[in-house]
Amino acid sequence: MESTDPLETAAELRLAIGTLVRALRVDDALPQNQAAVLGWLVREGPRTTAELADLQRVRHQSMARTVALLTDAGLVAQQPHPTDGRKLLVTATEAGTAALRAQRSRREGAIAAAIADRLTPAEHRRLSEAIPLLRRLV
Repeated sequence: MESTDPLETAAELRLAIGTLVRALRVDDALPQNQAAVLGWLVREGPRTTAELADLQRVRHQSMARTVALLTDAGLVAQQPHPTDGRKLLVTATEAGTAALRAQRSRREGAIAAAIADRLTPAEHRRLSEAIPLLRRLV
């Protein structure tokens, strides 16, 4: 695809990235909403359920269900908020951090295998060179 039309490029990029992401999710052990919450907690540290709901742009009730599932699975723990006794902080447990890292590692391995199997060395270099451009889009 050699397009100079940004809208056409955007549509092709959305399609390609969407297809890649869906293919990688097929073997995920964690549902996407749970993995996203763990990702926030591992990267940013403890958060309240309300803060997580805002970050994920979902209703508080939906996030409360997600947090309950993660808690039941031992992937997060809840502890009293240090300054507001009415609130609880949600924290990723060691098991939650390990589960998230395992899922990411599996995905990265699948991408690495596809790069090695399907791209020439020159294409691999071109793909690597495009990564900074993709980062600038967000």
